[in-house]
Amino acid sequence: MAGVLFLCATPIGNLADMTLRVIETLKEADIIAAEDTRNSLKLLTHFDIHTPMTSYHEYNKVEKAHELITQLKEGKNIALITDAGTPAISDPGEVLVAMCQEEQITVTSLPGASACITALTLSGLSTRRFCFEGFLPTDAKQRKGILDSLANESRTMILYEAPHHLKKTLKELNDCLGNRRITLCRELTKRFETIVPTTISEAVVKYENEDPRGEFVLVIEGKSLAEQKSERQEEYRKRPIEEQMRFYEEQGIGRKEAMKRVAADRGVSKREIYAYLLEHPAESENL
Repeated sequence: MAGVLFLCATPIGNLADMTLRVIETLKEADIIAAEDTRNSLKLLTHFDIHTPMTSYHEYNKVEKAHELITQLKEGKNIALITDAGTPAISDPGEVLVAMCQEEQITVTSLPGASACITALTLSGLSTRRFCFEGFLPTDAKQRKGILDSLANESRTMILYEAPHHLKKTLKELNDCLGNRRITLCRELTKRFETIVPTTISEAVVKYENEDPRGEFVLVIEGKSLAEQKSERQEEYRKRPIEEQMRFYEEQGIGRKEAMKRVAADRGVSKREIYAYLLEHPAESENL
């Protein structure tokens, strides 16, 4: 019988956040696959865990995954841990999980700390709908593509950023998204945990005169529905009214209802659309 892959969440700063279930699983597993064995050794030593470790990281994730799959098929139970937080979130663990699913090997997750969720709950921004982007790509073209795609995102957005890249990222966000609300979270769960609710432009100014320290989670306000509606109406206003009328009437919509929809699209009253069509009978006859 094949073994089980256990995804074990580890603390993102405060060791007291380690769950009893994870401690027990790490002690009972046959192997612990760790992102950085030197870093994980400190954690295991703290909790008196002596299970053998093997490295599993970004640079060996495919080749090593095949080795781990073989061991799982032999019946060994493997616990996967990352340097901090939940494995497979912005982490090479997702490759191993996918391969286990393909091989029909059981995977189970032991929940615990996650920096993105911790930051979201502390942000003061909407938590009902959100999207997680992790670290932005370093490739300039890919980076711009993602930032452009976020410009119209209505959900709360969560990004990770290293301190030496923070200033650049904030300026790019300001250029692409405008002056949205943002909450900067650093050193989460640690002694010097800092939560800064501000705006993107204010954050740019703040870090022009201050060197960022620690890993950051950026929680950014999505574009409001009102703002999206205003932009759509502005775009509609650039189009000829006759074109919009034709669009609706070609769908079999009656003239009165079409005028009502055109008015709603443009953020004006139905009376204004009616008056315009009366003043431009030649154009309206072609509808």
